[in-house]
Amino acid sequence: MFVLPITLCAAAAAAVINIWLSIRIGMLRTAKKISIGDGGDMDLIARMRAQANFIENTPIMLVLIAAIELARTGNVWLMGVAAIYMLGRVAHGIGMDGGPLGSLRIVGTLTTMLSQLGLAVWAVSIALDV
Repeated sequence: MFVLPITLCAAAAAAVINIWLSIRIGMLRTAKKISIGDGGDMDLIARMRAQANFIENTPIMLVLIAAIELARTGNVWLMGVAAIYMLGRVAHGIGMDGGPLGSLRIVGTLTTMLSQLGLAVWAVSIALDV
């Protein structure tokens, strides 16, 4: 049987976060009566970019998680990196709203970059059998 439990959990978490980001956009669209596009509204643009940024970064993370899990099954470190990445993406989404929690955007950005870099280095080290 072919099962990648860490990848499956990460993909499920990504789906939930994507839904959450979509709901936040929909709520703002309703509140500001903007049906299509962004209406030039900076709050809506920020939320749309938060989701777009999530969509831009998450596929490569899921590919790296799956590839590493195939090579190194049952690794608690991989699970930790996946969890940190997902928490970082939530922080980024909240931080994109600005205000007193605006600094969470930087936290989310840094966790995303460090997670990707860490998994990229790990993947290369596995490939080179280092």
